[in-house]
Amino acid sequence: MNKLLDCIEYPEDLKKLKLEELPKLATEIRELIVDVISKNPGHLSSNLGVVELTIALHYCFDFKKDKIVWDVGHQAYVHKILTGRKSKFPTLRQYRGLSGFPDKNESVYDPFTCGHSGNAISAALGLSCADAIAGCKRSVIAVVGDGAIGAGMSLEALNHAGDLKKNLLVVLNDNEMSISNTVGAFSKYLNKIRTAPLFADLKKEARNLLNLLPVFGKPVEKTLEHVVELIRRGAVPGQIFEELGFNYFGPIDGHNFRILIETLNDMKHLEGPVLLHVVTEKGRGFEPAYKNPTQYHSSGKFEMCNGKIMHSANEPKKISYTNVFGDALVELATADAKVVGITAAMPDGTGIVSFGKKFPDRFYDVGICEQHAVGLANGLSAGGLKPVVAIYSTFLQRAYDQVFHDICLQRNKVVFTLDRAGIVGNDGPTHNGVFDISYLRNLPEIILMAPKDGNELKSMLKIALDAGKTVAIRYPKEDIPDGKLNPHYKTFEIGKAEVLRDGADGVLLAYGAMVYRCLQAAEKLSEKGIEVTVVNARFAKPLDRELILELVRNHKLIITVEDHALMGGFGSAVLELVSDEKEDAGKIIRMGIPDRFMEHGPRNFILKNIGLDENGIADKFIETFEFMDVHSSFTKTGKRRLTV
Repeated sequence: MNKLLDCIEYPEDLKKLKLEELPKLATEIRELIVDVISKNPGHLSSNLGVVELTIALHYCFDFKKDKIVWDVGHQAYVHKILTGRKSKFPTLRQYRGLSGFPDKNESVYDPFTCGHSGNAISAALGLSCADAIAGCKRSVIAVVGDGAIGAGMSLEALNHAGDLKKNLLVVLNDNEMSISNTVGAFSKYLNKIRTAPLFADLKKEARNLLNLLPVFGKPVEKTLEHVVELIRRGAVPGQIFEELGFNYFGPIDGHNFRILIETLNDMKHLEGPVLLHVVTEKGRGFEPAYKNPTQYHSSGKFEMCNGKIMHSANEPKKISYTNVFGDALVELATADAKVVGITAAMPDGTGIVSFGKKFPDRFYDVGICEQHAVGLANGLSAGGLKPVVAIYSTFLQRAYDQVFHDICLQRNKVVFTLDRAGIVGNDGPTHNGVFDISYLRNLPEIILMAPKDGNELKSMLKIALDAGKTVAIRYPKEDIPDGKLNPHYKTFEIGKAEVLRDGADGVLLAYGAMVYRCLQAAEKLSEKGIEVTVVNARFAKPLDRELILELVRNHKLIITVEDHALMGGFGSAVLELVSDEKEDAGKIIRMGIPDRFMEHGPRNFILKNIGLDENGIADKFIETFEFMDVHSSFTKTGKRRLTV
């Protein structure tokens, strides 16, 4: 049986289809997405929900000329399939394959590379303003999820757009969720709108009523839109957008092609800012994802026939850092009623969901509002509580001023637990958490920690809660290295490292997730007759000054190893300390993330590519060790002498 999708490569092919053929195309696209994601995990629920909406947008607009900005970008799979990337869709989120988010380097149909939330309306408004200055006539559309519309940046952009009155279409894709259930008063407001009569139904009823008038039906038809406007304003509680200066339409059924296309075509020529409220269903067309959209937001591999998540029968039970944090937080909060938890729309991703269930009165999910999350922690701390802000490293970047102004400057007692620190894997450059050490360690009144394993993460969380200062703990998106957890909490002094292995030939000074990799590298070096000291640094601030200076004085080579950007990271801190103490900084070699945005791909694969696995670390030590021997021999004798 021939598939319509086989004939669709670009939007111009889509436009050749008849309206009645579009539902079949939607079914075929859903089948392709489920097939690919079942084998190659990605964002499923959100993309199944926007199939009709995406098709309708491309059917009505020309996005080679017009511009579409997705917020957030994980709902853009259908857009990719329709814009020349169908054949590469099976490579989604794989190394050198398609990005899981819009990527301006991939296609002219992607004006921006975007993986964070809340930026689309601002970016689209900027394009519209640029068009006005250049005299360019085209449509600019921002497709915004109901979770993202409540983000602070989105509200700021709505406020500005309503004032500027530039041509802009904001499509509010309302599926009642972001990744987890959407929270907040704005969410409740949207639910109030969502349960009102659909705009299309009101319009149809008004037209039928007018056509029943025996004499005035046809003349009154010309004033239909005025009647509908009155009905809409009276019956649908969308006034908040109207008051912000937007012409509001909706809600409409986001899975009805006739209504979508009719409405979008009607809006093409409207002047000024317009907001179209579209109601969709996450996971539509695949029952398991429809019933449990959070689980299938970004699930592992699953069986297409029933959606069952696949696990290897012989695969040992693994424990992630995220799970260790979540369990330890519940345990510590049980013993200390002052502990409160905060997250920004990521209770499942950060592992704090179990805390929220056990302590609902001490848990705050603020939605996609990282600035507010940190500002809220300021007040909670000032009120005598112990806030734990569970957040991805990459998302804390969005609240940098609040960390400075509301937390550190106030000398508050707040714990930041930075999940997804380091290379995050297939989500790629927007989600890699490789800048947190550099953007935090320059702030006074903050302690930076990184555990080597699950037991140390538990201990660090307890130490942080008792520290009486602001603390940030970073840990990666991976399983704990030893797979074992001790029920007890270990105590150690803030700012003190630990020596895990002694060796006279040099030092591997490792931070966080790199510790076990350095221990493995030390074993490989030992097989070659090279014995190195391995140190678990534990802290990037304060550093263990005494130990580091002792290591520099007693060894000819110290290699710092971190899963973080080299510029301004842990190695830079060590180098600064050694230089300030007027010791030989030439003995320090740094290993970490190079100065570029790292591509998407499996975490361990990317780390191996940049030399941050055990083999790469061992090779770097040998290469540097031999170079320093050669250089030392040349300096002393004036002749070049190779030594092994």
